[in-house]
Amino acid sequence: MEAFRLLRQQSIESLAAAKHDGFADAAIDLWERVATHIIALVGEAGFDSLYGRSVFLARSTFPWLTESSQPGRESDRFSDLRANLEDKPPDLASDANRLLLVIFTDTMASLIGEPLTERVLTTAWGDFVSYETNKGEKNG
Repeated sequence: MEAFRLLRQQSIESLAAAKHDGFADAAIDLWERVATHIIALVGEAGFDSLYGRSVFLARSTFPWLTESSQPGRESDRFSDLRANLEDKPPDLASDANRLLLVIFTDTMASLIGEPLTERVLTTAWGDFVSYETNKGEKNG
């Protein structure tokens, strides 16, 4: 199972590496994609709880991260995250988003299992998430 976690973190590393003017938009796009699929599995309240817990844990490293003031409202779900990321230097914002994604996906995997987490992330993020490259580790 550790192999899954390392592959997932490598994928997140690649996805969150962008440090340019449109970084916040790209980060929010990642979150919106995964939210759509997680909400289909556990509902909006389940997603909001998982996301809120992830923000809470990430705040020990990045205390300026705030939870959504409008949980459950699709149009506003990530408005606070966007504001947090846009307000910080790109390197710091990227590091915070990366940690938040790692915490979120680790928690998700502990709740629904690695295989389902893999499927959700592959569906949400497409070819960016590649577990297939290390299939031997996956089965071994």
